[in-house]
Amino acid sequence: MHKMVKQSTVLFTILTLLLVPLAAPVFAKDAAQKLAERSGEKMAFDMVILRPAGLIGTAAGTVIYLISFPFSYAGGNHEEAFESLVKKPAEYTFRRPLGDF
Repeated sequence: MHKMVKQSTVLFTILTLLLVPLAAPVFAKDAAQKLAERSGEKMAFDMVILRPAGLIGTAAGTVIYLISFPFSYAGGNHEEAFESLVKKPAEYTFRRPLGDF
């Protein structure tokens, strides 16, 4: 019984090692496809609709963070509040490539 389990494990390991390199082109295709998906229409939509919405979200999050700061500081989670209310919306608005959403 022990010999059969050992042989099955070795066979499974060999098959896995042989099949893993076959998946590499799939990951490369996803990255290339994502780059190709950034079209002019998506960039225009991002510039006209999503960036202003992100700017409004960043401003609203900043106001909410400032109002809630005394409570979050007392609770010890002011860094998490800053991260979710200010930093993430600001990164979404200002740091990502145009048309990548």
